[in-house]
Amino acid sequence: MNSKLLLQARNYENIYGDKIPASERPLFHVTPQTGWLNDPNGFSFYKGEYHLFYQYHLYNTSWGPMYWGHVKTKDFIRWERLPAALAPDAEYDNAGCFSGSAVELPDGRHLLMYTGVQEWKREDGFTESRQVQCIAYGDGTDYEKYEGNPVLTERDLPEGGSAEDFRDPKIWRDDEEDCFYAVVGNRTEDSSGAILLFRSKDTMNWEFVTVLDRSENQYGKMWECPDFFTLDHAAVLLTSPQEMLARGMEFHNGNGTLYITGYYDKKNHCFMRSEVRAIDYGLDFYAPQTVLTPDGRRIMIGWMQSWESSHSQPHGARWFGMMTIPRELHIVDGMLRQNPVQELDNYHINPVFYRNVDIRERIQLPKVSGRVLDMSLYIRPAGGQLYEHVTIKVAKDTQYYTAISYDPNKSVLTFDRSNSGFRHDILATRKVLVRYQKGEIRLRIVMDRFSIEIFVNDGEQAITSTIYTPQEAQSISFEAEGMAILDVEKYDLQLSDTL
Repeated sequence: MNSKLLLQARNYENIYGDKIPASERPLFHVTPQTGWLNDPNGFSFYKGEYHLFYQYHLYNTSWGPMYWGHVKTKDFIRWERLPAALAPDAEYDNAGCFSGSAVELPDGRHLLMYTGVQEWKREDGFTESRQVQCIAYGDGTDYEKYEGNPVLTERDLPEGGSAEDFRDPKIWRDDEEDCFYAVVGNRTEDSSGAILLFRSKDTMNWEFVTVLDRSENQYGKMWECPDFFTLDHAAVLLTSPQEMLARGMEFHNGNGTLYITGYYDKKNHCFMRSEVRAIDYGLDFYAPQTVLTPDGRRIMIGWMQSWESSHSQPHGARWFGMMTIPRELHIVDGMLRQNPVQELDNYHINPVFYRNVDIRERIQLPKVSGRVLDMSLYIRPAGGQLYEHVTIKVAKDTQYYTAISYDPNKSVLTFDRSNSGFRHDILATRKVLVRYQKGEIRLRIVMDRFSIEIFVNDGEQAITSTIYTPQEAQSISFEAEGMAILDVEKYDLQLSDTL
């Protein structure tokens, strides 16, 4: 039975969500119905559709007491809104229903596993809190919290684990063992992060298995939003560390993301690292979560925002926060590759092709423009002589532009939104060291009104950032110092305004 708090939220959605014009939203990226969105939650396949939940503060465009928003899709591109799924209406989650995951149960129910945050006042007036893991069962629309919640508390932590930083369970079913596993982020006795592994036969009673991996103050502090899976014969651990320190061009300061590949000894539950790298090199990417599709693809989606700039909202915004385009993952030569889901190709219209275009001074190509598009570029030297740099400017008019520049001598790709129209002093530039290919580089650029997602060299690296440039800025230009050769394949994207 839905609580009064949840019914109030759903009523608020019905009244105020429909008042936001579709033209004020991206066309095919998930946004909140109203208010604030952050981490993706519960990305799962249930009864023939993909469900996605998200951290949700519907009453304000700033972070607040967390609910779970809810959308679903059949193809990762067209999304349908559903009513809010969870509200902080129990004693154990009175300060918020925080991040978690979902899985379809053998009996046909949809299980949500999430972090409940409980706060209380001490006698001295200070507030204490703890984070516990909870479950709810539902039918894809309505969910009922388990009467035995919470199912994991500080009593289940290994020695030295923190009850205040114990969150973001990612659950999956192991068909071979006929049981469930979950990884959960935790802060350890050395004040840095770790990923804990738990096991359950029935989702209600859990046992601690092992510390799967830990930061030991090498990669930030608290490790949030873990995910763990096998991909192309490699074990892959995703996490989002807080308080990272910059390390060359691989990791930046603050809240980051990383993937760890390696080998997993399932019998002894021992994970051995191979590679540790950033998941995304842009300005706006955090807390990714994956789902395994029935046809065997591993699909990832992330929050397209950074915590550091989350207070720098466009004036008059009625929603804030959006998800990335879902991305297909692979491991190639031990490294993660990601590209937009293949379903995006079904929405291509108005194809434009150019081959062997000489770039010297600034040029614009007929029909290569727009703010909702999928464009692939192949840039290479002319006549065997290396150019100094190439710059692509998108979302451009006489006042605004966002620049993507490549320096082949340093093999550095630079993303710069300094002139994109932000009226706040936020981070605007990121440099990425890409694999050297004798001056050749391939870029796939996906734009959707308020965002740019760049996939470098067939998905070897991704660069994700938001922009809030006026929609009238539609031009795209190319320029080079020296001379380069350019191929272009560009499509507009046609969808109805659904989100």
